[in-house]
Amino acid sequence: MKGKNKPTSVDIAHLAGVSQPTVSRALRDSPLVSLETRQRVQKIARELNYKVDVNARNLRSQTTNTLALLLFEESSGESQAFINPFFLSMLGSITRATANQGYDLLISFQQLSDDWNAEYEDANKADGIIFLGYGDYTSYIKRISKLDEAGAHFVTWGPVIEDQPGLFVGCDNEQGGFLAADHLLTLGHKKIAFLGNESKDDPELRNRYAGYRRAHEKHSIKVQESLHFRAHFSEESGYKAANELLDSGVEFSAIFCASDLIAIGAIKALRQRGIRVPLDKAIVGFDDIPTAEHLSPALSTIRQDTFEAGKELVDSVIRSINDQPVQSVLLPTKLIVRDSCGAG
Repeated sequence: MKGKNKPTSVDIAHLAGVSQPTVSRALRDSPLVSLETRQRVQKIARELNYKVDVNARNLRSQTTNTLALLLFEESSGESQAFINPFFLSMLGSITRATANQGYDLLISFQQLSDDWNAEYEDANKADGIIFLGYGDYTSYIKRISKLDEAGAHFVTWGPVIEDQPGLFVGCDNEQGGFLAADHLLTLGHKKIAFLGNESKDDPELRNRYAGYRRAHEKHSIKVQESLHFRAHFSEESGYKAANELLDSGVEFSAIFCASDLIAIGAIKALRQRGIRVPLDKAIVGFDDIPTAEHLSPALSTIRQDTFEAGKELVDSVIRSINDQPVQSVLLPTKLIVRDSCGAG
């Protein structure tokens, strides 16, 4: 081959889909490349800010043997962002499950506006992605649809809904809501407030509320809509909702909080009003975050099995990567009775 038809080192690197540092190392270490050619190629690579070419990468069968775990920051309502401690409690099980499968794990905190697939799978940083947290479900599912159509390999911890795009692993939120409310009703509480959302943008909380309603139907007790106050996955939100409940003057003897963070905020609000938990009001949360059993009083709650969740998330995304049959997984929940409902 002569002249312009002869592939240059940059062409070869392009076909291999490697990055500028890899080009530089290959040129530096090769005894067959002249100093002049090496310097010219390195100069071109620098000028082009040489990055992975997705199409070139697809010409080979290279994999990274790495999974990306993306945790999304949520707004606390105070112009601050935070990571839900429930997701942090899953890190150990995901890390262990990833290692057991022979993969490395790349952990990153993300904004919901980021271009996740371009940053990780398309850039050949990871073979697949695990998502924890999604913010507004309606907006998230639109983006997930595009990833699904593009054939990306990913799995999300979240609601498992019939005919939804993508791959999800989640707990049975409706059953968990039923267990929480049924326990309080069995203890004799007939007026149970619910702190949480019922919006289509929060399908997990909506399903927990559906379970709350089903428990009332079982006990032939009518749900009072005046006992429902909106709250969303934060202590501040629970604190605000509990104060709204107290200010409303509606009678209640117990509260089912749609998350442990909401419950922590609610207990704070009650305590500031001189209301004792559980002597005056009973409270049950949802998630069983690590701090739940160390609160005073220790929080009764609905446990989501983070160990099994981590294993299922990793298994699911690896099966997707290997083009094996895979489907969304719905995990059971368990009632954990401690002191806050007066039956510990």
